[in-house]
Amino acid sequence: METSEKDILRGGQFLVKETNCEDIFTPEDFNEDQLMMKEAVTEFVDREIWANKPRFEAKDYALTESCMRKAGELGFLSISVPEEYGGMGMGFVDTMLVCDYISGATGSFSTAFGAHTGIGTMPITLYGTEEQKQKYVPKLASGEWFGSYCLTEPSAGSDANSGKTKAVLSEDGKTYKITGQKMWISNAGFCSLMIVFARIEDDKNITGFIIEYDPENPNGITMGEEEHKLGIRASSTRQVFFNETIVPVENMLSTRGNGFKIAMNALNVGRIKLAAACLDAQRRTITESIKYANERIQFKTPISSFGAIRQKIAEMATNCWVGEAASYRAAKNIEDRITLRQNNGKDTHQEAELKGVEEYAIECSILKVAVSEYTQRCTDEGIQIFGGMGFSEETPIESAWRDARIARIYEGTNEINRMLSIGMLIKKAMKGHVDVLTPAMAVKDELVGIPSFEVPDYSELFSEEKNIIKNLKKLFLMVAGAALQKYGEKIEEQQQLMLAASDILIQIYLAESAILRAEKMAKKEGEDQVKEQIAMAKLNLFHAIDVIETAGKHSIISFSTGDEQRMMLVGLKRYIKYVNMPNIIELRNIIADKVTKENKYCF
Repeated sequence: METSEKDILRGGQFLVKETNCEDIFTPEDFNEDQLMMKEAVTEFVDREIWANKPRFEAKDYALTESCMRKAGELGFLSISVPEEYGGMGMGFVDTMLVCDYISGATGSFSTAFGAHTGIGTMPITLYGTEEQKQKYVPKLASGEWFGSYCLTEPSAGSDANSGKTKAVLSEDGKTYKITGQKMWISNAGFCSLMIVFARIEDDKNITGFIIEYDPENPNGITMGEEEHKLGIRASSTRQVFFNETIVPVENMLSTRGNGFKIAMNALNVGRIKLAAACLDAQRRTITESIKYANERIQFKTPISSFGAIRQKIAEMATNCWVGEAASYRAAKNIEDRITLRQNNGKDTHQEAELKGVEEYAIECSILKVAVSEYTQRCTDEGIQIFGGMGFSEETPIESAWRDARIARIYEGTNEINRMLSIGMLIKKAMKGHVDVLTPAMAVKDELVGIPSFEVPDYSELFSEEKNIIKNLKKLFLMVAGAALQKYGEKIEEQQQLMLAASDILIQIYLAESAILRAEKMAKKEGEDQVKEQIAMAKLNLFHAIDVIETAGKHSIISFSTGDEQRMMLVGLKRYIKYVNMPNIIELRNIIADKVTKENKYCF
């Protein structure tokens, strides 16, 4: 089916438009090829990575490198690389799928894989000249060479454009000399190529360079020792020092001063792939926790039959399932946008991919935050289910918990990403790409009007939940609209309000994605066949409302007073209201019954 511009929601438009369940992609829609790829990746991970988990925890960097070589031989490093550069040239959903299932066994390998295929290779495929791509990409796609990405400096973290590393042009104009210090460089210990960002003269923005690295001929490059880290212990992480490192001018990436843009766009892709990389870690943690809970007998009963444990299992499974729904929904939107741009003939493959991902930067940030936080919660509850054993290195849970912690920090901290999602939405609204103003004014009018007291007919599946989602969107527009009216362009200085607004935005996107996924399944298979998925969608919405109510209330009482405050608090109450409250314990029990019976995460 041809997809036209009007069919695809633009990034951020989920907030102001309704989506039908038929129009979203879910993991149930994987085709035969995708299912075969998932199987191949899972088999590789079980054999090479999961089986050797203790060695990764013992900082076996050589094992990480050899597993990366094997992944290269199997083609897993080349999924998103165009065929003309030795890759498989597969779509964005396939890229997400491989990243998802290859990342679940240990954060050490997941980080090496993500750094290499994402920020190590992608900047060249997206921004490189034809010569640069022909020269470097096939080696990176095959795993003959590994890539690293040198952006962060001791004084330039979240403020990435403030780096002090210098690039000085030689007198004959043929080379640059790079001098400076980079830190937290993933894959530094075994990379052959670095994407390095440096400033030329007093340029406002940094510039990207491709630098080859050969330990036999270091060219002014020295490495710090391996960092001692809380988690991802077998991921090579070092400082890299450049002392007049010579780089030919033809190794500048893109144009002078374009480095900041390269860095930001590489991170957009990195963010949604980081969400994917947090999914299988949850599936594996849930499965291990359920197995343990079924085997562990206390008071002559398996602990999986105790309500306190069942609650944990149900919530862990729900969060994972919801994260899958939202991640693959966005991935397919990106893929469709890339295809559309290519089919229009206006863009090259690289331009289409860049603009496709950039279009959904809001969703990428939302997913990065939500799924990384779900993973942390999941591994934390996993330790709790294992009890004292969970605290021991003998079980795989404590390392999963340590590895999960970094996900909230890299690819931009969750705080930065929360503010980015709102900042980007405001920019899109100003450009007219997402009309937030018209619906925000309509909400204002609705609030001063007389509410309807009719009891709607909610007999159809999800009719009430979908109405609540509609109301939660109005709630966001009410709160964000009023805050924007008060602070105007200075809203970005109101970080606590931005964080609260992003909490509302995140919950809306995830709750809607989950309901649409369950509805699509129910229409296809019948409600009786998917009662657990329906329960997860309903349970998640209930929790989302709690988060939204708190964030909304904190915001309203902090920036408004008098009648305006009173009116918005009444609006808040109205927009989060259920006619028929769900039975939360019953929903949890439906979910827990299924997964404990199957003895694994089974969705």
